[in-house]
Amino acid sequence: MTETVTNWARNITYTAGELHRPGSLEALRALVGGSFRVRVLGSGHSFNEIADPGADGVLLSIADLPPVLDVDTTARTVRVSGGVRYAELARAVHAHGLALPNMASLPHISVAGSVATGTHGSGVGNGPLAAAVREVELVTADGSPVSIARGQEGFDGAVTSLGALGVVTALVLDLEPAYEVEQHVFTELPLAGLDFETVAASAYSVSLFTDWQKPGFRQVWLKRRTDQPPAHFPWAAPATEALHPVPGMPAVNCTEQFGVPGPWHERLPHFRAEFTPSSGDELQSEYLLPRSAAVDALNALDAVRETVSPVLQTCEVRTVATDPQWLSPAHGRDSVALHFTWIADTAAVLPVVRRVEEALDAFDPRPHWGKVFTVPAAVVRDRYPRMADFRALARALDPGGKFANAFVRDALGD
Repeated sequence: MTETVTNWARNITYTAGELHRPGSLEALRALVGGSFRVRVLGSGHSFNEIADPGADGVLLSIADLPPVLDVDTTARTVRVSGGVRYAELARAVHAHGLALPNMASLPHISVAGSVATGTHGSGVGNGPLAAAVREVELVTADGSPVSIARGQEGFDGAVTSLGALGVVTALVLDLEPAYEVEQHVFTELPLAGLDFETVAASAYSVSLFTDWQKPGFRQVWLKRRTDQPPAHFPWAAPATEALHPVPGMPAVNCTEQFGVPGPWHERLPHFRAEFTPSSGDELQSEYLLPRSAAVDALNALDAVRETVSPVLQTCEVRTVATDPQWLSPAHGRDSVALHFTWIADTAAVLPVVRRVEEALDAFDPRPHWGKVFTVPAAVVRDRYPRMADFRALARALDPGGKFANAFVRDALGD
């Protein structure tokens, strides 16, 4: 059977003729073992060909596998199947009085796909989502199950893995006691004289938003844990109405603002879990670079804002703590993340993406693995000091390259 399968944004149509949805681990292992090439489609929130197996490969979803959500309240861990989405995971964890340390802005993305591509939330002390992973369970090329735990050889390559090692069937995540968060939004933060380090550290999670129509930031979102000191933000005025990160969009689907305390999983994302986006009329790019270069990078973007703003919906600036994962965009350095939500027009956006990359090139930016970028693969590889180690790990676990599509082969230099 042939079907048309696209990603969430509909800018990618996968070349595999069918999306396979095994309903059991046994069926998954048999499918993987008997296939020439395999890639996994998570929630489809990647904006490039990272999940495309090619016309001769198998595209599969693990969403129909029996869901696993095993919370260990004594160990403060949860074992979760890879196809579960963060909204569902968060509710289950919170019901046991526990919490994840961080979440991405959209809670509808799958756990395995998020950590495999280096997805993150925000906060000077918060690593990417992969930082919570303590064990990875994989189905490898011959259909065999393999587990790799923190501290074991190869673990730092096994989580943010681009899907190049096998099919992630489950992850074990670290948890902490549940906490509450209150969200405050401010408007019109100037770029001139910006003390980025102080602003970024003013709350547990901080996001700056601009459409680059003018210098500075239209909005600042502070997410303060109620068990931490009150947020002090004298540099901008409090918002007088609920706001959406994209100017002019209604805020009805955004998480609660105006400092109303609520459970961690209802405040750390920007969008409510009950709001399920069915499609995205947008493209996205993101670059992580050293946090110490934040102000210089922002000034570099300001210099090209007349080129950027016509195709931009919003730009979000966040921080991410350093991460040991070999292919994490935050590997080895405290990072600032510059995220761009573009209009849904690839032809108009790609030249602007290239201009942004030129403006940021001096700061060694690492593109988000699942978003739109044009940086040559050889350049990206040079920005990952452990790339050779990851390549060796991939060859050890997948010597025939079953999980290496064109995107992965370019990334690894194979």
